[in-house]
Amino acid sequence: MTMTKPIQAAIVMFICLGACHLMGCDKNHEHPAEHPAEHPESKKNAPSLTKDELADAIEAYVSEQAAKSNGYFIVKDDKTGEQLKLKLDKVHRKRLASVGKDTYFACADFTTDAGKVYDLDVFMTGTTKDDLKFSEFSVHKVAGKERYTWHEKDGVWTKKPIGEKAGGEHPKEHPSEPQE
Repeated sequence: MTMTKPIQAAIVMFICLGACHLMGCDKNHEHPAEHPAEHPESKKNAPSLTKDELADAIEAYVSEQAAKSNGYFIVKDDKTGEQLKLKLDKVHRKRLASVGKDTYFACADFTTDAGKVYDLDVFMTGTTKDDLKFSEFSVHKVAGKERYTWHEKDGVWTKKPIGEKAGGEHPKEHPSEPQE
């Protein structure tokens, strides 16, 4: 039986949501149920690294940078221009995405001293765990509010601003279906 990609994606999403429900996940805890829709994962660019190798490399990079800045990971928010002093809470080890040749990313949660939570997508490049290098980061969420989502076309993942449709056409101003 041959299934189309949208049907396969729907089945995977259904299974992930069911597993999350059975494990007692909710929006105040680890967010694996939202990852299939918001973060890329592609079989076409199958990663040559494990999830743990990528997560370890991200943790090592953040730790190295924080050691240079009084324990903080310092980043500039490209949308607000604000310099953020962050502490790493965790790297989401259940998600490893290849977004191009030898380019990977994982989601990581950071907090400020005031308790504000930032979800950063951290990108690394390399062919093995031993040569992974930090490439870039982007602020995916601030206090749980998403700034962009991910869209896959022909095996290539791209960021899409919230409200923009996959084809780039102008979104409906009043969607017919309720949004979460």
